[in-house]
Amino acid sequence: TEGYTWVVDMDLEKFFDKVNHDKLMGMLERKIEDKRVLKLIRKFLQAGIMIGGLFHKSEEGTPQGGPLSPLLSNIMLDELDKELEKRNLRFVRYADDSTIFVKTRKAAKRAMGNISSFIENKL
Repeated sequence: TEGYTWVVDMDLEKFFDKVNHDKLMGMLERKIEDKRVLKLIRKFLQAGIMIGGLFHKSEEGTPQGGPLSPLLSNIMLDELDKELEKRNLRFVRYADDSTIFVKTRKAAKRAMGNISSFIENKL
């Protein structure tokens, strides 16, 4: 009813597979003082996976389907939320999925280009 008839629907491709552990831990260290919690999260990230009975080390990414992964992605993408708010865009985001609501096709294209650039260059 307010005229926001165009939607930019974004799903960050392979986000959970590509999360940089050191960058994420740096963000967490700014928010969490308890070193035990940080150590536990680091172990969760580095737990590795079993494929065909063989262990594979985790050097990046977060375990998909794990209870902590959506929370960690929300922390990782907090800067994206702040950028969208700064641009006065109406949006909804959960984990790596976002929808941005705008009034025109031109605004949708502009938002998609600007936000894609922000994600690629800043995050």
